[in-house]
Amino acid sequence: MKNTKSFELFQKAKMLIPGGVNSPARAFKAVGGTPVYVASAKGSRFTDADGNQYVDFCQSWGPLILGHSRPEVVTAVQDAAVRGLSYGAVHERELEFARIILQAFPEYDRVRAVSSGTEAVMTALRIARGRTGREKIVKFDGGYHGHFDGLLVKAGSGLATLAIADSGGVPKGIAETTLVAPLDSEDAVSEIFQRHGREIAAVIIEPMPANNGLLVQRNEFLKFLREITQANGALLIFDEVISGFRVKFGGYGQTVGVTADIVTLGKIVGGGMPVGAIAGPAEIMDVLAPVGPVYQAGTLSGNPVSLAAGCVTLAILRDERPYAKLEEMGRLFSAEVSKSAPPHVKALNVGSVIWPYFSQEPFPRSTAPIRKEHVERFNKIYWKLLGRGYYLPPSALEVGFISTAHSQEEVVGLATAIREELAAL
Repeated sequence: MKNTKSFELFQKAKMLIPGGVNSPARAFKAVGGTPVYVASAKGSRFTDADGNQYVDFCQSWGPLILGHSRPEVVTAVQDAAVRGLSYGAVHERELEFARIILQAFPEYDRVRAVSSGTEAVMTALRIARGRTGREKIVKFDGGYHGHFDGLLVKAGSGLATLAIADSGGVPKGIAETTLVAPLDSEDAVSEIFQRHGREIAAVIIEPMPANNGLLVQRNEFLKFLREITQANGALLIFDEVISGFRVKFGGYGQTVGVTADIVTLGKIVGGGMPVGAIAGPAEIMDVLAPVGPVYQAGTLSGNPVSLAAGCVTLAILRDERPYAKLEEMGRLFSAEVSKSAPPHVKALNVGSVIWPYFSQEPFPRSTAPIRKEHVERFNKIYWKLLGRGYYLPPSALEVGFISTAHSQEEVVGLATAIREELAAL
């Protein structure tokens, strides 16, 4: 498989763009080699700059649950673009977007549209602080919630210590407003609340953590977070930028019977265009300006072209309900990876979110147990899989995604390629 053109483009990009990429995860640093430059995409596949075709199990890191260039979505974007790329003013599509989000989340009353998942999280934390009058936030080690200063942190030396910055450019004072707990530990969270309960504005968690492996949480743990935040006057924020509309028409929290105070959304709600959203009850959301004192604004918030893609995507998910088929495909992948394979060859799925895990150890619920050999095995077979025409996110700790455009043959093909390449090591 030739990658001459991709190589040439990347060399030129490094002279123009920091690291040659506009998002670090695309740089292929974890797996080595030159990033694959996409030229076009349709359905389950894309073609790169050298003319190679791949079955894409990244799907833009999750938004494309309907696959690349779904005709109805493309038509909606084209029709909206003809009427104007941006207004910077209110328009009727904003109502349609809010209504369809609230159809999926009937427990909430208000939606604010923004331009990204990161912006949605930033706004949710500001709402929580404005609502409670407190400053500190609790997040979980290994959880990623966008490149917001206050959440680009890692754990300190003890369970209840203040966090330290995990990125350059984050002021110490901002990092210290965040407390970090390990996932799957009621005791650690209880200790943090014992020490800082009156200072904590919110706890934020991906109810289905999928940014550092697929770390499926116990329902009891999520329910515990609901109880301890309520008992201490803090808000519970579910970051469903990945999981929202991925496993059902609604949120993952609904599947486990836990209602967060605020939910943040992104990826799928934009249908491939840049959209984020925050949803919650009126008494919480109405602290936002122009009703309340918490300021948030954006020139492109509620952009008509982006919302056109989002509304059509969500309407298709609502009307066609493809989730049973997607769940079946996810289970098929997991079963085929481990079929007649040694114990270290296995995969986990939650609906159509998939994660191959190459260790004999049980699937982890936190980042600490993730084994070094898993990462090494993944890195060794990554380019082998590319050579066979299967594209996964270029990191052992990132999850893959199945779309409605994928066929059973493509899913089985990827699983078989993984088995065979691991056996060949």
